[in-house]
Amino acid sequence: MKSSSIRILNFWPLLAMFLLALAPARLAAQTDWHDDLVDHMTGLWKMEGSVMGRDAHHQVQAEWVLNHQFLRIYEKTSAEAPVDEHKYEATWFLGYDPVSERYVLHLLDVFGARFSETLGYGTRDGDAIRFVFEYPDGPFHTSFRWTRETNSWQWLMEQKNKEGKWTNFADLKLVRPSR
Repeated sequence: MKSSSIRILNFWPLLAMFLLALAPARLAAQTDWHDDLVDHMTGLWKMEGSVMGRDAHHQVQAEWVLNHQFLRIYEKTSAEAPVDEHKYEATWFLGYDPVSERYVLHLLDVFGARFSETLGYGTRDGDAIRFVFEYPDGPFHTSFRWTRETNSWQWLMEQKNKEGKWTNFADLKLVRPSR
């Protein structure tokens, strides 16, 4: 009985030291994340282009959430889209991991949890961020490219076909809606 009491007494100082060691990392993670490129994506957007060879007309709303750690991007088929257009809805969470020095993109959409298991990891090159998703059925690329001159974004999504060649999955342009 006495030895278990001694073990418990020795445990508490170790736990306290462990928690204190984690405190600086937790405090650093709580500071606001600011990114001059990603900041351009906030607000309301009209998105048009093609997905799998079909026309797409979506609305996009992006805002900072979760203590300014993520940009939440909400995408939905526009109410003005043709009635025969496939309906789509998604929420993206775009963040940055300063330890790994890379962007992180989590997609949750109407296709369910199976395709939401994979995170995209991205790197910045000028005014573009290129994400790589390593899905069970193969790699998938999503690039967000900002064009300053036109205040617009291009979202290009690519996948490998059965022959191993990269093909366009989606090519979409985001512009501010006219008032």
